[in-house]
Amino acid sequence: MEAVELLRVLGNKYNAEILRATNEPKSAQELSDELEIPIATSYRRIEELTEAELLELSGREFSEEGRRTKVYRRNIDTLEVSFEERQIDVEAEDRPDEENSLADVWRDLKAE
Repeated sequence: MEAVELLRVLGNKYNAEILRATNEPKSAQELSDELEIPIATSYRRIEELTEAELLELSGREFSEEGRRTKVYRRNIDTLEVSFEERQIDVEAEDRPDEENSLADVWRDLKAE
């Protein structure tokens, strides 16, 4: 994704907050409740961040009502933006695979 488009995505209301909140997997409903945003907006922002490859479907967990629900986690650790001589550069550092795998195993154990 081009830097300008990525900045547009990051600039949309709630997207930065969602990325900050998804260090651990969370559902759209959990994000809606925690960030006090409408559920429809939560779903739209999740879709936008997923398309930008900043957020990923992490799996499915059981909700408090006993239904399996999708949970999402950011797939980057850091994001750096620089502005140099009429050029915008965005560098993202992906989360290490080991950290993602360990989180997946732990989440699966909790769900059982």
